[in-house]
Order: sequence, then C-alpha cells, then structure tokens
Amino acid sequence: MSTTEPNQDAAVTDAAGTTDESTSNGPASAATDPPLTFADLGIDERVLKALHDVGYESPSPIQAATIPPLMSGNDVVGLAQTGTGKTAAFAVPILSRLDVSRRVPQALVLAPTRELALQVAEAFGKYATNIPGLHILPIYGGQAYGIQLSGLRKGAQIIVGTPGRVIDHLEKGTLDLSQLEYLVLDEADEMLKMGFQEDVERILADTPEYKQVALFSATMPPAIRKISKQYLHDPVEITVKTKTSTAPNITQRYVQVAHQRKLEALTRIFEVEEFEAMIMFVRTKQATEELAEKLRARGFSAAAINGDIVQAQRERTIGQLKSGAIDVLVATDVAARGLDVDRISHVINYDIPHDTESYVHRIGRTGRAGRAGEALLFVAPRERHLLKAIERATRQPITEMQLPSVDDVNAQRVTKFGDSITESLSSTNLGLFRKLIEDYEREHDVPLADIAAALAVQSRDGEEFLLKPEPPAPPRAAREPRERVPRKFDEDAANSHHRKTGQDMATYRIAVGKRHHVAPGAIVGAIANEGGLRRSDFGHISIRPDHSLVELPADLADETVEALRRTRISGVLIQLQPDFGPPGGRGGPRGGGKFSGPKGKDKRPRS
Repeated sequence: MSTTEPNQDAAVTDAAGTTDESTSNGPASAATDPPLTFADLGIDERVLKALHDVGYESPSPIQAATIPPLMSGNDVVGLAQTGTGKTAAFAVPILSRLDVSRRVPQALVLAPTRELALQVAEAFGKYATNIPGLHILPIYGGQAYGIQLSGLRKGAQIIVGTPGRVIDHLEKGTLDLSQLEYLVLDEADEMLKMGFQEDVERILADTPEYKQVALFSATMPPAIRKISKQYLHDPVEITVKTKTSTAPNITQRYVQVAHQRKLEALTRIFEVEEFEAMIMFVRTKQATEELAEKLRARGFSAAAINGDIVQAQRERTIGQLKSGAIDVLVATDVAARGLDVDRISHVINYDIPHDTESYVHRIGRTGRAGRAGEALLFVAPRERHLLKAIERATRQPITEMQLPSVDDVNAQRVTKFGDSITESLSSTNLGLFRKLIEDYEREHDVPLADIAAALAVQSRDGEEFLLKPEPPAPPRAAREPRERVPRKFDEDAANSHHRKTGQDMATYRIAVGKRHHVAPGAIVGAIANEGGLRRSDFGHISIRPDHSLVELPADLADETVEALRRTRISGVLIQLQPDFGPPGGRGGPRGGGKFSGPKGKDKRPRS
C-alpha cells in the first residue's frame, strides 16, 4: 500500500491559536493534557512505531477521546469536523486488534466518495507499515472490477469502499461480510446527503449482529440518530468542538493562480514583497526538494526539510534559517511542526491545505513574539471551495491579492538598482574605483554615464534587467447566447452543453424520480462516484414524478454504463438506459452519441 505525507490526521494544538474541546458520555473522557502520548493509549507496538515514523507525537482531541473506548470494544459515535484526525482515531484501534492470520474481511469502512475512500485506505497503509501479511483494499466505482476481485481473492482483511460498489460486490457474492468484526461509517451525514441512506442500511443488514461499530459525522441529523439507535449498542458519544482562530497580528491574503503558473507567481511576489525570512508549505516530500532547487536556480537562498531528512540535518537547516544563511525554507506540515523562528516574516501556502487546522498551524509559524506576520495562500481555480472552508473556520475573510504585474516588478527592480547605488557610495573602496574610472574616461574619451551603464550591464552577467511586457491575451470568441428551454429536455439542451464543454452529450433515463425524494445533488453524487465521472461531465438533470433524465457524455464506456445500471440512489436501482423520447420519436438517445445495449444492439443517436 502506498503511503503519503500525513496531513489531516496529526492535528496538534500550538501557539497558532487553535483550541479543541472534546466531551464524552462514556468512559473515554477528554484527554487534553500536553504530556499525553499515543503510547499512553495502549495501542499495538507496531502501530505505535508507524505513528512515530510518520511524525505523530501526541493524539488530537478526537483521537485521545475515541481510541480508548474503541480499544475496549465499545461502539462509538463521534461528532467531529473533517481535519480533526478522525481517520487515525478509528484506524489505529482496528489495526491494533485485527487478527492478521485470518484472511477474510474483518473491517469495513464506508465512505461517501471514492476520493475519501482512497484517502482512508492510504492512511491505513501508513499506520500498518510494520504489520506483515495485512491487506487493505479500496473498492469504489470507476475502477475496473478485476483489480478489486483480485484483492478480495487474496484475502483483504480491511475493506474501504463506497456504498454502491460494496452493494455490487455483495450482490455478486464476491464480498463476504459474515465474519466482519469492525464497521466504520465515515462522514455519515455526507453519505445521507448523497442519497445513500438505504444503501447503508442494506449493507448494515448484511453484517453480523455482534460487531463493533464506529459512526463519525460532522452533524447529527435525525436520520443519523436513527441509524445510531438501530445499529449501535450503547455507544459512547464523543463531541469535538474545534474553535479555529488566527492571531490578529497576521495579515492574510490569497492569490488565485493556476497550478502551472505558481512558480512564476512566486518569483514575482519575491521581487516586490519585502521579507526577512519565509517558510513555504507544500504537500509532499518530493515537492520540497523540487521547489527548493528551482528557487536556488533563480538566485534565492532556499533549503528543504521533510520527513526523510535526518534530524541532525534538519537542525542544521533550521539553524541556518535562524542565522540568516538561508532565507526561504520549503517544508511539509509534519517536518515544520513546532518550528519557532522569530525572523520568519512570511508564510506561503504554495499548496493549499485540505483541512483548516493545518492552515492555522502553518500560518502560526509567523507573527511570533508579538511581531507582525504575513500569510499568503495560493489558490487554484478549482480550490476555491477550500478557501471558503478556511474563511468559515477561522471566521475571517482572506483578502485577495492581485499578482504583481510586469510594470510592478520592473518598477521595483529600478528602485532596488537605485538603492544599491546609494549604498555603494559609502564604500571605502569608492576612491580607488573613482580614479580607475577617471583614468578610463581620459584614455578612451567615453562619457562617465556610458561607463557606469557598462558596469551595470556587467553586473547583470548577461541577464535581462527588465521583464518583457506580457503578450496580449488572444481575443475570446463571442459566446452564443444560451437558450433556456423551460421544462423541456431535448437535443437543444445537449447542444448547449456541447457548446460549453466541447463534448457530445446523450440523454439517459434513470428509474428514480420525485416520488423517491431524490435531489439533483444525490443523482450527481451517486453517478459520479460509481461511474468515475466529474461534475463537468453532467449536463441538464430533469426530475420527473417516477423517473429522471440526465445528460451524460455520449461516449461512456460499456463497463461504465453497466456499472451505472447497478447503481442505487435512495436504495433504488437506477437502471440507467438511453432515453429515446416519447413513442414515435426518432430512434437513438436524445442529445447525440451512441449507446451500446446490453445484448450488443447498437443504437444510433439522432443527428
């Protein structure tokens, strides 16, 4: 199992201003004393070593409150936001109690999306590094069945999956949960929002009566409370309230920039922004080395620290940052934990963190000892939802910063050039060089201004002094006005989507509608999750009384169509099929494209 740099599962309070409170109605009381360590929680030594290796030092509040009751065999209901470390809260006890000698599914984790399923599986892999013979298998829509069937045949003990694909395997008889001992519902409220309630209950009904269940949710709506009462036995309820705040002396700004232009944006900011020392956060160990090397190539004194760098080297690098030998430190969250260097005036989130607590801990590296600090956040267009989450959690708006223009950078270069001349005028060597210049002027009859300009060119070592103006943006083609076709679902709607995305669309019919109480979000969530589609792959959605019409790409692979036929929304098989319009209409799915039927009957769209 591949491992990744830890991010959300190591939330630790520090001077950044984050406080956490946890409460429990059972034997697991909130443990917030600083001396508490993972070793105090009675977990398996092999898991303990893995936690130490990835840089975890002390449990977060949700971990401290949840691990003891799970280790004792209690069911648990945990109310906690994403980013509080709940993955480790349930993974560590499961790994500590699992019987590796039994090659059957013993633990099942249900997640609402394939992205979360993969993330949880990777976290299990990190914590299980020292447990030989353990197999962890993510199963989710959009992945070929062959890979999953192979993993099940090998005897995976831990299954992490999305509800739809888990039900598929149950119905095919390829997944046997009869010996399941541990069941986790992760982000249960999100699963219900996506229409998976009946799917979850269907899976729960297929599991043994006596098993340990952990349910994690950010909120406790009535449906979650119902599941808790019906399927959990006298659960310990744990609530973690995270109050995330940032120091008032830290100015927070963000720059919207595409990923491929981040380095260019960073270089411009370096030229116009006055800073003493800077720490820059990226997501992976490899990225620390790559970015530090690129910065050194551009003339900046930069170094990297990450989890692979030995402690002695790490201490030397931090010492260089403190002394001023280097000015830019590129780091991962774990490597920079606890870093306290007064001269850090700026923190740049080169890669935006996926959880809000990491953001608060990151920017807490500046503004130390009452000094003013600056925090910059790079946000790609697709990451704006993460920016909004940070603003909600910190209860503070983050001001947008316009990327310095070519004129801004050139003006700053001219100013610095003038400042360097003024500074050099006080040099003790000025007299010597003045005589040499005067001699050169008399000998070659060259004006002093030309000699000074030549020396300035010489100092640039062949590099351009001013940035060249940016080429004008190509003119945008006039967009055709979008026609609204109220309560009509035909090829005009598909054509409008084609104009926006450039892909051919076809209309499909699914067997759920208003009487099933489905919402567009549930349809998009289920189909995207099980079919491996993106939100941009969806066109119009029309929900009718007993069915719905959905625009999807016309070139869906046969295996994707087959998987979507077996997808459930609100517990109902959607039985996806092409929509050919009302009786007597033209043959073929509306909107264009082709659809291969289950028995090889190709049906051509109308053109």
